[in-house]
Amino acid sequence: MSKRDNKTKRKLRNRKKLMSVNTNKLRISVTKSLNNFSAQIIDDKLRKTLVSASSIEKEIKKSKSKKIEKSSLIGEILAKRAKEKNINEVYFDRGEHKYHGRIKAFAETLRKNGLKF
Repeated sequence: MSKRDNKTKRKLRNRKKLMSVNTNKLRISVTKSLNNFSAQIIDDKLRKTLVSASSIEKEIKKSKSKKIEKSSLIGEILAKRAKEKNINEVYFDRGEHKYHGRIKAFAETLRKNGLKF
């Protein structure tokens, strides 16, 4: 059993639980690598991305800050963009990542800025 297999299993297990519980909400999907962090708000029924934010964007890339600070900045930007599109209730799909560090900072920032999940 390799590390990649375990991550894939965790991602599918997590998404399956979330899909069965949350039927009429939009999904926040999180992706991170060693250097970058991105998040999207996805409508699963239409299979479309409604709002997204990433650390690759110019305004975030300019700020020379640490990874956790960047993830909280992305959370603020994503929450602001979601409010502009009248998105208030979502569910959080952390994917294959554990809920700590950058993922936790991102989620807490979203909650502070008014998204409910």
